[in-house]
Amino acid sequence: MKAVLYPNFQKKNALPCAREACDVLHKSGIDVSVSSIFKGEFSDKPYVIFEELSGSAKTADFVIAIGGDGTILRCAKKLIGTDTKLLGINTGTLGFMAGLEADQLDKLSLLTTGEYEISERMTLDITFHEPEGDTVHTALNEVSARSGSFRICDFEVYSEDYLVGKYRADGVLFSTPSGSTAYALSAGGPVVEPDLECIEMTLICPHSLFSRATLFSPWRNLRLTNKTSGDECMVINVDGELHFRLHEEQSIEIKRGQHNIKFINLIGNSFHESVCRKLCRPIK
Repeated sequence: MKAVLYPNFQKKNALPCAREACDVLHKSGIDVSVSSIFKGEFSDKPYVIFEELSGSAKTADFVIAIGGDGTILRCAKKLIGTDTKLLGINTGTLGFMAGLEADQLDKLSLLTTGEYEISERMTLDITFHEPEGDTVHTALNEVSARSGSFRICDFEVYSEDYLVGKYRADGVLFSTPSGSTAYALSAGGPVVEPDLECIEMTLICPHSLFSRATLFSPWRNLRLTNKTSGDECMVINVDGELHFRLHEEQSIEIKRGQHNIKFINLIGNSFHESVCRKLCRPIK
C-alpha cells in the first residue's frame, strides 16, 4: 500500500503535520512518497521515497494533500483520469474539502483497514473554441465568467439549443455540487450535497429584481455566449485560475466532466455536520 504526500508548506503547521503523517503512515505499513523538492524537509526519514506526483499518483493508493482548500483543489486536479483516492488534511482556515484535521493524524492508520467513506465528486469540462482548435479545461468547483474591467456584462445561456435566458450581471458561475459551498455560496446560491450530481448556475450581482440560481441535469450541454458590445470581454476562470478571455459573440460550452474524483472521509462526519461546523460560525 502506498501514499503520496502533497504538502503546502506556506500554510502554518503544514510541515510538522506532514512529518507526523509520514511517521503514522510508516508505522501502519504504508509506503510514503514525497516530491524530490522536499528532500530537505524529510532527509532524516530514510523510509520516504522521493518521486514526482505526476508519476507516483498513477500507482499510489492514496494521495494526501496537506494545507487548505486551495491545496486540496490543486491536488485533486492532478488526479483527474486516475483511480487514486484523495484525502485532505486541513492546516488552513476553513478546510471544507478536508477529510481530516491536523490533530487527528492517528486516524491515518484506518487507511489500511478500509474503515473510511468515499465520496465521488463530479467535475465540469469547459470547452473554448479557438481558430487554432478547441481547448478543454476541467473544474472541480466552478467556472466563472465576469467582466475584465468590473463593468456589467450582457450574455446568453443556452441548454442544448434552447435559450435559457438573456442576462445583465457582473458575471455568472457554473458550479458542481462540491463548488456550491465555495464562490457560488457567496453569490447567493444554494448549498448542494456533493453526492447529488447537477450543474448549478448562479448569477453574480444580476441587474434584475427576479433572479434565482438554477440547477441543471448533469447531462445537459450548456453554452455561454458573450453579448457585451465593444471591446469589453469576459474573463473566464476555472477553479479560480485565469485561463482565457471571451470576446463579443464568443462562447464556451459547459458539460459534466468525464472523470470523478474520489475523496476520503476518515472521521465519518456527514456533509451537513461539516456545513454546520465550518460555515455556521465566524472565521477567526
